[in-house]
Amino acid sequence: MNPTDTLETAVADLEALESAGRGALEGAGDPGELEAARIEFLGQKQGRLKTAQERLKTLEPAARRAYGQRFNQVKTTLESLLESARVRLASRGQALEGIDVTLPGVPPVLGHRHPLTQTTEELTEIFGRFGFAVARGPEVEDLWHNFDALNIPQNHPARDPLDNYYLAPPGGVESLHEHGLWAMLRSQTSTVQIRVMENQPPPVRVIAIGRVYRPDTVDATHSFMFHQIEGLMVQKGVTMADLKSVLSLFARAYLGEDVRIRFRPSFFPFTEPSVEVDMVWHGKARWVEMGGAGMVDPNVLRSVGYDPEDVSGFAFGLGIERLCMRRHGIDDIRLLYQNDVDFLRQF
Repeated sequence: MNPTDTLETAVADLEALESAGRGALEGAGDPGELEAARIEFLGQKQGRLKTAQERLKTLEPAARRAYGQRFNQVKTTLESLLESARVRLASRGQALEGIDVTLPGVPPVLGHRHPLTQTTEELTEIFGRFGFAVARGPEVEDLWHNFDALNIPQNHPARDPLDNYYLAPPGGVESLHEHGLWAMLRSQTSTVQIRVMENQPPPVRVIAIGRVYRPDTVDATHSFMFHQIEGLMVQKGVTMADLKSVLSLFARAYLGEDVRIRFRPSFFPFTEPSVEVDMVWHGKARWVEMGGAGMVDPNVLRSVGYDPEDVSGFAFGLGIERLCMRRHGIDDIRLLYQNDVDFLRQF
């Protein structure tokens, strides 16, 4: 008997044997590896389990019962793992035998970009050819950028709480109003124009693309969240003729050479004069409003430190959903947000 051999040491060695055997049997990738693992751990002559059984003789009589019980558990576990591995490898072989490798494969189904993403990228590419860089800004805005700097007075209906998503701090709307720290989800991408002009002297030629939020009732033509593309050009000598030329070139590039465009007098606080932009194409008789535009109001230029006697500019805003819907003949804006795969596969 080995005088240093104790029950604790012997059981610990059994635990290590079980762990090693489990790893070898479960990790066997083919019948050859499995047979090698079987011989190593369960072999009748020189297997590690056989050696562990012989160790029973080296223990004190009082420890043999406990060791024998743990040995039987380890043996049962390894034999079960061996059988499971045999079944696993056999089923894998049967599956491979049923495959005809001469048949053509099944191509994977690839996804593609959402129609709104496609539209946004195409608009960016078109205006990029006209020399417009892309600018982006935060979707959570303050009232200065969303209203004040855009020449929208305090009593203007556009500030109505029913027409905007105002955000209140933990202290509530009252504390927010007391400190003049209103925040909101931006209602237009014109806020990006202000941020660009605050940080960049003329000349400026940018487009701003992003989500805007207004609490509209959702129907076929309205949503509480939609996308806009905003254009801004400010430098010496910019005129309404430049605005009309840019939008006419864009309309032909995006909708085709047969498109017609018209400008109707309108009013926006941040442009003067202001126009509504309508388009008709593909022989249709109905004019469709695509957005608003105009010459940047001198008050807007002053709010960002520009001298309206030195520079002038134009701005325009177009609805990306509306352009996408008109381009593809979609009659309900909700279809763009329902994640209907059958619908999206068409684009």
